[in-house]
Amino acid sequence: MNDSSAKPAAKKRVVLLAGDAERRQLIEEHARAILVSENQPLRANLSVLENITVVLQFRTNTYIGEANDTAWNLLAQVGHTDCAEQRDPDLTYEERFVAKLLRAIVLSPPIILIDRPAQLLPDTNYPFFLNKLLLALEGSFEQCWILDYAWNAPLYNSRA
Repeated sequence: MNDSSAKPAAKKRVVLLAGDAERRQLIEEHARAILVSENQPLRANLSVLENITVVLQFRTNTYIGEANDTAWNLLAQVGHTDCAEQRDPDLTYEERFVAKLLRAIVLSPPIILIDRPAQLLPDTNYPFFLNKLLLALEGSFEQCWILDYAWNAPLYNSRA
């Protein structure tokens, strides 16, 4: 495993992995982390706002009005309130990713693991998109690790 971040205390880290076995092992070793992954779908019968709100309601026993406000404020913080009422089939890759990330953030885990962003954001310059998004959310999470394969390292070094 190669960690390309310069500062270990940084909120965002890119963890470059040699292969799938190493990726699975890292995920297993961080059981308290929340995974943002292609394998963690949104609930298709709920809107983006409801997908975030329901996590707060049932995992933290937050009142629905407060949960809605929290979800809306996070969507506003990243400039995605326009997709708040849309459901999964109508979302772009970016909107779906934002919903999944915010759903993880509201649980305040010690680490959020973004697993193989190329799968989640196939038509996006994802290193740039992730940098922009995580910068907007910087005060909302403790740590976020982007798990990617070593062969994608040049993508993270690009200024684009």
